[in-house]
Amino acid sequence: MIQTYSTTIRRKEMDAVLTCMVDEKIGPGELNTRLIQQVKEFIKCDGCVALRSPSIALKYALASLGLQAGAKIMISALAPLWHYKAVSEAGFEPLVLDVEEASSLVTPEIIKKGMEEGGVLLLLHETEGILPDFEKIIELGVPFIEDISQSAGSSVPVKDANGNVTDQRKMAGTFGVYSIMGLEERNVITAGGGAVLMAPGRREWIVLKHLTDETDETDLLPDINAALAWVQIKEFARNEKTRKELFGLFHQACMIGRHKTFAREMEEGSTMCSFPLVLSSSFKDVKQYAAKKDIELQLAFEKSVIAAKDELSERCIHAKSLSLCCVHVPLYPRLTHSESAKIVKVLGSLP
Repeated sequence: MIQTYSTTIRRKEMDAVLTCMVDEKIGPGELNTRLIQQVKEFIKCDGCVALRSPSIALKYALASLGLQAGAKIMISALAPLWHYKAVSEAGFEPLVLDVEEASSLVTPEIIKKGMEEGGVLLLLHETEGILPDFEKIIELGVPFIEDISQSAGSSVPVKDANGNVTDQRKMAGTFGVYSIMGLEERNVITAGGGAVLMAPGRREWIVLKHLTDETDETDLLPDINAALAWVQIKEFARNEKTRKELFGLFHQACMIGRHKTFAREMEEGSTMCSFPLVLSSSFKDVKQYAAKKDIELQLAFEKSVIAAKDELSERCIHAKSLSLCCVHVPLYPRLTHSESAKIVKVLGSLP
């Protein structure tokens, strides 16, 4: 059976983790520091801190912003459930927004409606590695925290003073007041757990650094996890190249099938963290058909806010629909040629 998800762990990742174990230095230390430097170069941010979980990262980001207790924080209905829980546990009110069906993202229009309902901050989940219209979101004037757990490595062209596109690019993770890059097992870069909290600008980094300089070691990412993430970032271009090639093959196969995928920039403007397929028929029938061909399919948003909060169904109708009919097709660098060829064949013939 070709599993839906599989972390790409090669010899380099194994060697880095093994070195940590042999040196008996598995707690937060030198490799945590080395990972931070690697992320700063990769994302082009002013400063960052490597922590044990995305929830802890969000806790520090919210503390840095000094919001009033009970303030409404806007989140996507398709964001992972930890967004909702972490916002609530921090003493704020989650304001759940619906998404655009064609992209799975919250749009500037949707965000504007959320602001009219009292939303003062946006936790922007860049779902399925697809980047939103940052320019129009920034024009709204609402501060936002980026979650680049699925979109790390993607970028958009920089425009000059006249609005013309230049050859320069601006990385995901450098648009918000803060950014969170989850390092969980199914994120595009994994340490088996953890997160990096980034401050794109110097002003924000000064505030964040003041808070995190005194943090307990229990909040910091251990070196044994940092070792894995450090190598994964170094190998990102290689892995993403393979994912893009596979994505292109799968996308072409879907064009002759019954089902579709989300609209996205196919080059540097999105990260191919997964292959989402929006079904036009029963998930049960499609899953059974694929299973007979030894391919596992899983619902893409089974651990999302909308999947856990059924009471939001009427408010978030598009997100609810996608949570029931969008699946993930296996997409990872370790797929063999014969496995990817099998997936391509099945994508073109799904019921």
